[in-house]
Amino acid sequence: MAGTPGPDAEARVRASFEKQGLMALIGARLVEVERGRVRIDLPRRPEVSQQHGYVHAGATSAIADSAGGYAGLTMMPEGAEVLTVEYKLNLMAPAAGDLEAEGTVLRSGRTLTVCELAVFAVVGEQRTQVAAGMQTLICLPGN
Repeated sequence: MAGTPGPDAEARVRASFEKQGLMALIGARLVEVERGRVRIDLPRRPEVSQQHGYVHAGATSAIADSAGGYAGLTMMPEGAEVLTVEYKLNLMAPAAGDLEAEGTVLRSGRTLTVCELAVFAVVGEQRTQVAAGMQTLICLPGN
């Protein structure tokens, strides 16, 4: 689906994010929306932890997937919808701290978009990358 993103790409992303029950359930927040880049934060809480007290890989991957998906949506034409086709996330360190997930578009095509995913744990002034990945998205016509 070719076209230029409309001027309301940020509004579309924010409206879509508000509809995501999982993001609300885990307490994720949409923090930054730019053309081709989105950041989602997840405060560390017992409800998103695993047995050792770190943020669970499921929560880590969920915010990474959404950050990339919404980064892709900012590059898609007005009325388009986005779905993840595939993603891979390498967990590089325990997610100890509040998390920041960044999705960055590497290539936005007519049908498929490829994004880079990065998740960082933040404790005080220290920011450590805990996950890295790649994602492929598909652009679907809107309803």
